[in-house]
Amino acid sequence: MAQQAAYIGTGRRKNSVARVRLVPGNGKIVVNGKDVDEYIPFPNLVKDLKQPLTLTETDGQYDVHVNVNGGGFSGQAGAIRHGIARALLDVDPDFRSPLKKAGFLTRDPRMKERKKPGLKKARKASQFSKR
Repeated sequence: MAQQAAYIGTGRRKNSVARVRLVPGNGKIVVNGKDVDEYIPFPNLVKDLKQPLTLTETDGQYDVHVNVNGGGFSGQAGAIRHGIARALLDVDPDFRSPLKKAGFLTRDPRMKERKKPGLKKARKASQFSKR
């Protein structure tokens, strides 16, 4: 059995890390062994993670296999989008300029701020009481 070409990309966002494999196929997206619509319950996030495929017009050409862990649905969807965009660079280096222009190759640096001592959260303090 001949091994078919697989294109690999790693995406990150918030606390999520997604390992993405693009395999020539018919556009099926599998996340952690489940269909994407079953795994991510929000249609807007599913649409969001498909953006690099839509932009490069490769929507029905590749099956996407994803292993993702850490964070919530939003962070994971962003990580998958980042990973798909990076994998598409392996497919065709000419995709770089449209993907970069759309901002899909940039790792979103925004992270949750750490909790500080004496406060309830990162910045939330208990209410000041004069007496």
